[in-house]
Amino acid sequence: MPEQQFAEYAHEIESTIKIGLLKRNMTQKELAELIHANPQQLNRAIKGDMTPKSRELREQVARVLNL
Repeated sequence: MPEQQFAEYAHEIESTIKIGLLKRNMTQKELAELIHANPQQLNRAIKGDMTPKSRELREQVARVLNL
């Protein structure tokens, strides 16, 4: 994936999750506690990190936030 496409995809993921948090009046820290994740690790996942753990966390976030 070209760098520009990846940057756009990462930004889209981050925006979608942050909007979901705002709609539920929830902080990233509260979300991390809810899915039993380290807040820093969750932040990396939200920012678009592509490690298997980050992908797993994004799937959990999507389920919790109904995305």
